[in-house]
Amino acid sequence: MNWRHWLWLNWRYVRGDTPWDSGHSPPELESFLRAHPPGRALDLGCGTGTNTLRLEEAGWEVTGVDFAWLALYHARRKARRGQARRVRFVLDDVTRLRRVHGPFDLALDIGCFHALGEGKRAYLRRLDALLAEGGFWLLYGFLAPGGPGGIGVSRADLAALPTGWRLLWRQEGRDRRGRPSLWQLMQKNA
Repeated sequence: MNWRHWLWLNWRYVRGDTPWDSGHSPPELESFLRAHPPGRALDLGCGTGTNTLRLEEAGWEVTGVDFAWLALYHARRKARRGQARRVRFVLDDVTRLRRVHGPFDLALDIGCFHALGEGKRAYLRRLDALLAEGGFWLLYGFLAPGGPGGIGVSRADLAALPTGWRLLWRQEGRDRRGRPSLWQLMQKNA
């Protein structure tokens, strides 16, 4: 991540201009939780911790990562209020993840990967290193009309995953504003 994006994102939290922070976990995550036993989870781009805390509530040991310090401040406050015990929030860059140690059974990404631009390849390398064999990557993002490396998720971006991953399901649709988007669940082969 570059410093301009970091400044822009933190300023959005200062102003309270965070339309991506709905305060509710999506049905796709709820469906995943019903179908899989708890383990260790990594919430990439966790924001104010809504989904991190939902995972913890479902019995998961969770690490939430974001590089917006104000978002993490709010996440930690929510965790204290809810007396969350199996949750940790880390200020880090998702393309480097120097302060996070796997293995994780689930990596959740709701709206982080699609904003990384040229950082997507580094993110995918770290994801592959941190996810356990048989682990899952649940991804939500905007679809990109162009090639790899831009804003949005393109098929070429996902083709950059190391070998040994398989697509379990993919659902394309539109967000509340009508923008093309996708949900995708992938598994790292055991």
